[in-house]
Amino acid sequence: MAIILKTEKEIAIMRRAGHILAVALEEVKKNVRPGITTRELDEIAERELLRRGTTPSFKGYQGFPASLCASVNEEIVHGIPGGRVLKEGDIISLDIGNILEGFQADMAVTVGVGEISPAAQRLISATQAALTVGIAQARAGGHLGDIGAAVEEYAQSRGYGVVREYTGHGIGRNMHEDPQIPNFGRRGKGPELKKGMTLAIEPMLNIGTEKTKVAPDCWTVYTADGSLSAHFEHTVAITDGEPETLTLIEE
Repeated sequence: MAIILKTEKEIAIMRRAGHILAVALEEVKKNVRPGITTRELDEIAERELLRRGTTPSFKGYQGFPASLCASVNEEIVHGIPGGRVLKEGDIISLDIGNILEGFQADMAVTVGVGEISPAAQRLISATQAALTVGIAQARAGGHLGDIGAAVEEYAQSRGYGVVREYTGHGIGRNMHEDPQIPNFGRRGKGPELKKGMTLAIEPMLNIGTEKTKVAPDCWTVYTADGSLSAHFEHTVAITDGEPETLTLIEE
């Protein structure tokens, strides 16, 4: 496993990319409402990334046709934007990436469309919290398994299925670098975490089973039992102290 450590200069570029990405995603979130199509959200995402001087990283990546992954309800990840019209009560995962000066950032959120059910809101809140506890384990001297174990323990304590077939990943000059970052694991196992690692940590939790299926488009992943799924992601740098989340709006 060849894990690439980043210099302070390289992390600074990724931090700038992450700030831009977070601002662009906020604009997409503002437009989530009943009646809008996922294609329109993709158009907003692409426009906001380009106007801020970055390149959408998903469009054309391994043939993916859009700048945004838009996954609705039982769709977990990699949903292709199109003519689907969002309805009151839907939930949608918005996953977005960009490239700045040769370095990448990646993030995702799940939001409700209008008023959503209490069960859907609990799922969203739990998935966001699972990301927070996972990030907290991204410390130099720890191990990769610490991150997955924290996510899994939190999710299972709330009764949710943890997707096992799709994982987080290292990130830098490439969207997907080593290591893979499962949302399950054992503490103290796996590669040692070191300063300069940059990781895209992304829990995916389901109300039902963790099992998944892939749609005929060969991209969209959805829950095998049709239950709701939520997805959150941040790009994180490991430092000498607290982990730094790079995909935040600069204050």
